[in-house]
Amino acid sequence: MKNIVLFASGSGTNAENIILHFKKIRQANVVAVFCNNPKAKVLERAQKHHVTAVVFSKEDLKTEIFLQKLNEFQPDLIVLAGFLLQLPENIIQSYSNKIINIHPALLPKYGGKGMYGMNVHQSVLENKESETGITIHYVNEHYDEGKTIFQKNVGIKDCITAEEIAVKIHELEQQYFPEVIEKLITSNI
Repeated sequence: MKNIVLFASGSGTNAENIILHFKKIRQANVVAVFCNNPKAKVLERAQKHHVTAVVFSKEDLKTEIFLQKLNEFQPDLIVLAGFLLQLPENIIQSYSNKIINIHPALLPKYGGKGMYGMNVHQSVLENKESETGITIHYVNEHYDEGKTIFQKNVGIKDCITAEEIAVKIHELEQQYFPEVIEKLITSNI
């Protein structure tokens, strides 16, 4: 059985969706949720599903002790599911091609530092894009520049607010993120 570790910073809807997906198909276990926000709703979601939650600070993330703690969970795959901090180089090197992220746009558009959540949707709206989507990609040392694994687009001509775009993106995330993770896990990454 493969081990998945999730990193999240906020509400955790994607994290919970992934936990539930793998409880159902049983090809992997979500063994921990790492969170940098002690007030994040994702911690409640992890507890509800009996998944270990690890809370840490931005400073903790950069230490060897943090990497040792992560190693204790023996992750076969690390999934960033709404995680807002950049991972340090020692983690990226230790888990090369075993860390993935989901981005709420069609990279390389609307990527980089500060481009997350509603910031992305507002930029897409302001630039009058006719479509947007999600990108699932490997994580490297640069924000949103790792190799693309999967993209799915959606038309947004009918959207007049960033919130309407967010709803469409969330639907794509909920449908495709667990499926892509499952394909990565079963292809013996």
